[in-house]
Order: sequence, then C-alpha cells, then structure tokens
Amino acid sequence: MISPLLANIYLHYTLDLWALRWRRCEATGDMIIVRYADDFIIGFQHEVDARRFLDEMRERLKKFALTLHPEKTRLIEFGRFAAERRKRRGLGKPETFSFLGFTFICGKTKTGKFQIRRKTRRDRMRTKLKTIKGEMWRRMHHPIPEQGKWLRRVVQGYFNYYAVPTNAKALVAFRHHVTDLWRRTLRRRS
Repeated sequence: MISPLLANIYLHYTLDLWALRWRRCEATGDMIIVRYADDFIIGFQHEVDARRFLDEMRERLKKFALTLHPEKTRLIEFGRFAAERRKRRGLGKPETFSFLGFTFICGKTKTGKFQIRRKTRRDRMRTKLKTIKGEMWRRMHHPIPEQGKWLRRVVQGYFNYYAVPTNAKALVAFRHHVTDLWRRTLRRRS
C-alpha cells in the first residue's frame, strides 16, 4: 500500500500539473479542479471540454497505471443554468454529487439567485452517530461531567468540519440526535 503522501505527490505530477496545462492550452471556457488526496471534481463551462478532458484524462492515467473509479466517475450538468436547461429539455432537477462528505445541490437563495447548497451526506452522519452511540455505551458509567466534556469535543469537531453555509438543518439534526442518544444512555445507567 502506497502512503498517502506518496500518492499525493504521484497525483500532483500525473494529474494536477497536466490538468493545469490542459486548462491553459486546450479548454475553450472556464475550468476548475478541486482535489483532496485521490478524490477530485472538475467543473467546465462547456460540455465539449468536459467530454474531451475525460477521454484524455483516462488515457493519461492509463499511462501511469491508474484508472478512474467507474461508479464515482460521471459527467453531470450542474451550475447556474443547469435547472433552466434541463427544464427546457423536459428533464427534472439537476443531478447532485457527493464530495468530501457533502452532497452538492443546485439551489437558490431567498431572492432567487443561484446558490450551490452543501449538505452533510446522510450515510456519513449515520455512521458518526453510530460511532458516538457505541462510545457512549462504553463510557456509560463515567462521571457525567466527563461524558459532557467528551461529547462537547466530538460535537465541536463535527461542527468544525460540517458547519458551512446552507448546512444548518443537518447540523441541528445532528445535535438533536446526539442529545437524544446521551439522554437515553443516561436513563439506562440508572
């Protein structure tokens, strides 16, 4: 197994620098790439660029014995004009995508302007709550102030990562579930 640091360096040369050069020399519109470790998303102004880039990137990665995950790799129409274009073609709402624990959604502000909404992925929240529940059972007979201190750190850490604009409802739900889990654990204790 290759270390994350070496994998990051490897992808820097095989993907990042190549994509930067591709954007400067090949792209006909705007292009953005966001990469964290081996996960990345790439946005294009024009669909033609997206299709060309995907084909060329597959060939590029093949030269370095890398492949794209078939279930995670897809082209979607997303952005400011996606809803309008899809509506014209008789399609539903724009597709969503997941990246780094968030689901990204095409939305609108209260004034009707386009806004990218980020929401905690449900499976990530469920997994975290399940972990907290198990740890609470393990700590059930610890002093209550000690439990509270531990829980505060856990919730604060979760909020430090997931507290982004448009994700308030998911954070409120998470805090509610944690409070409810703690209450049920304390009832069991006595």
